[in-house]
Amino acid sequence: MSVKVKLTAWITALLLVLVAASLLFLMSVTSTVVTENAANQLETTVRSNLTAVSQAEDGTLSMGEGFSFVRSGVYTLLYNESGALLAGQPPLDSPDNVAFENGSLRTDYAADGDAYYILDFWLPFGWDDGLWVRGLMQVPESTGVTEDLLEISLVLLLLMVAVGGVGAYVVVRSAFRPLGKIVSAAESIGEGRDLSRRIGLKPGRDEVSRLATAFDSMFARLEQSFEAEKQFTSDASHELRTPIAVILAQCAEASHHDTPEEHRQDIAVIDRQARKMQALVQQLLQMTRLEQGTQRATFEEADLSELVSVLCEEQPGLPEGTTLHTDIQPDVTAVFDVMLLSRLLQNLMNNAIRYGRKNGNIWVTLRRMDGEILLSVRDDGIGIAPDRLDKIFTRFYQADPSRSGSNGTGLGLTMVRQIAHLHSGEVTVESAEGKGSCFTLRFPATLTATLEEK
Repeated sequence: MSVKVKLTAWITALLLVLVAASLLFLMSVTSTVVTENAANQLETTVRSNLTAVSQAEDGTLSMGEGFSFVRSGVYTLLYNESGALLAGQPPLDSPDNVAFENGSLRTDYAADGDAYYILDFWLPFGWDDGLWVRGLMQVPESTGVTEDLLEISLVLLLLMVAVGGVGAYVVVRSAFRPLGKIVSAAESIGEGRDLSRRIGLKPGRDEVSRLATAFDSMFARLEQSFEAEKQFTSDASHELRTPIAVILAQCAEASHHDTPEEHRQDIAVIDRQARKMQALVQQLLQMTRLEQGTQRATFEEADLSELVSVLCEEQPGLPEGTTLHTDIQPDVTAVFDVMLLSRLLQNLMNNAIRYGRKNGNIWVTLRRMDGEILLSVRDDGIGIAPDRLDKIFTRFYQADPSRSGSNGTGLGLTMVRQIAHLHSGEVTVESAEGKGSCFTLRFPATLTATLEEK
């Protein structure tokens, strides 16, 4: 049985038990209610007649307006002090010779076994004169009432159970419909048919909506991880092919060389290619980890002016004749990841060195304007053609491969853009062929909700 059927059956059974228990309770109290109502009716009628009885000056009895000897099954009888019947006609099968008790409601039985309620009141008219007012009423049988109630209750019971069962099934089916979507989406993704599929329920506070939202987030992360794995595999297999081929060719060639000098040259080639492979794998791994979120950015408030100054002063590999100019606004503090932003600046400076002019210049500028940080690196090198500006942030794209040398991987600017996005910023470029290029990073100086999530 499905969970929907089980829940519907359980709710219907519970409703049946509750209604049946209520029916039994009603039947158990019906007899008590009927007899109590009869006793209350007897007392009310007798007291009403009691106020209408009086004695005239000549000693005769007078029954005023509203007095009735028989009303709603209640018989009112008048007796003198010695017990002789003065007025009224008792039922034929009523009890005989019942002693009088003032104000006491009691039950007595007739000869045929019928039960009667009896209520007496002494009504004095003088020192010695007075009369007894007796109310007599047959105790009603609750059997007929119980049978009628039972028939009505059974009909209502069946109707309530049917309506409750149908309603329970509709509610359960409606509540479980999103779970069906979750199962369908999970099965589709599990079979690898459509990793982009989402459940797509409307946001809500109930558990099913929250579960669907959590599943959609998990599916998005799964798709992202799968795409990152595909990208990493494709990039690694494509870019590592060349250095591996060079290493294998150099090893084969080295087996035919005899002189130490030739062996040193072979080892140097193999070493360069191996280092290039190492740098490529490290950058690919770092980019993949940042994309998947396994390597999270660590944001902290720090002095960006000091960081940029230190990186510029300790810049390694600056070509002879190249002049580095800095224009760094002091005391610029911001919230950023020190390691990632250091990597971004280093990549931009390496790019300026690689594509800069011989005996040229590099300018590094840092400013804070209107709550934003502007960090730019400019060179006066070969520049970039307009039709290539939209390609330079693509993985492994190199505007001039001849200038990249053995250390270039074509991933530097891709990582720059990725780091900028992690800081909720963007990188723009302005370039002209033969005049140089200027890369500018712009990001907010304060920590935002987006950065906290990242």
